[in-house]
Amino acid sequence: MIRLLLLLLPLLEIAGFILVGQALGVLPTLGLVLGAAVIGLLLVRRAGRQTLARVQGELQAGRDPGPRVVNAFLDLVAGLLLIVPGFLTDILAIVILLPPLRARAWRALKSRVQIFGARGARARPKVIELDRTDFSHESPPRPTEPGASSSPWSGPR
Repeated sequence: MIRLLLLLLPLLEIAGFILVGQALGVLPTLGLVLGAAVIGLLLVRRAGRQTLARVQGELQAGRDPGPRVVNAFLDLVAGLLLIVPGFLTDILAIVILLPPLRARAWRALKSRVQIFGARGARARPKVIELDRTDFSHESPPRPTEPGASSSPWSGPR
């Protein structure tokens, strides 16, 4: 199914260019394609720059950064679709940018996304408690004779 869609997409995009070109003319059609590509580049650039800082801020505040990560990923996908020349991919990118779809995508992915390093209920650090009898500051005794230990690391110096 995906292979068929990948084969049909360029043909559908060419048909879209022809139809829009006939309705608007060549220069406005090229202007729309170039404008969409510029907006796509800006989206990709913004998604990359702001995401890391926002996710770090959410982690430091002890909040779940999952929605930020999903929104940044959707921005990236929409930006890449806008960069690709064609009107069908532009329409798909606009649909991806709609807030109701973003909320639905987060609800669908919420149970599958896990951010490591997040503070809160999902990621708790593993704590191992020791008493004074479990730990010693003293070094273990060294064998005095060569060959006294069976460890390959404790040979003569």
